[in-house]
Amino acid sequence: MSRIGKRPIPLPAKVAVTIAGQEVTVKGPKGELKRVLPNTVEVLQEENNLIVNRVNESRPARQQHGLFRTLVANMVEGVSTGFKRRLEIQGVGYRANKSGNNIVLTVGYSHTVDIVPPDGISLDVEDATGKQVAQGTFISVNGIDKEIVGNLAAKIRAVRPPEVYKGKGIRYFGEYVRRKAGKTGKK
Repeated sequence: MSRIGKRPIPLPAKVAVTIAGQEVTVKGPKGELKRVLPNTVEVLQEENNLIVNRVNESRPARQQHGLFRTLVANMVEGVSTGFKRRLEIQGVGYRANKSGNNIVLTVGYSHTVDIVPPDGISLDVEDATGKQVAQGTFISVNGIDKEIVGNLAAKIRAVRPPEVYKGKGIRYFGEYVRRKAGKTGKK
């Protein structure tokens, strides 16, 4: 039995779950998420817990059991508390500006890069303390869907990934970038 799959998912007080066949809908104070599960797993609600069981012992059912338990748990956490990814910009002259809902990145190219968030995702520019500012070197990606938040953070990081010689670029907050020594001079 999957160690992750057999753990129950506790439901917070303000979260409501609707199970209609293979479609699971989770509503909470932050919003609503839906997901259609495959026929290999089923979701049951017992009191204040959700339980994800596999229908049979086939190989696909065993493979998907823990995955879909985690996806449903992320839906519950997303609608109750939400998800946040912080990115840090390092480099002389590198910065992010807030422009409406979008963010404009100045990261050493001859042009600026506009980041337009998808629906349900908010982008903020912060200073080192986490306070929102119009221009800064920290970006926070907030939303209720963990997958979309992570994908947008990865796309922002891919605009200028941290380089290994000087460390300039966009990195996740707290990410360690291993530095390399430059060329040694000829003596």
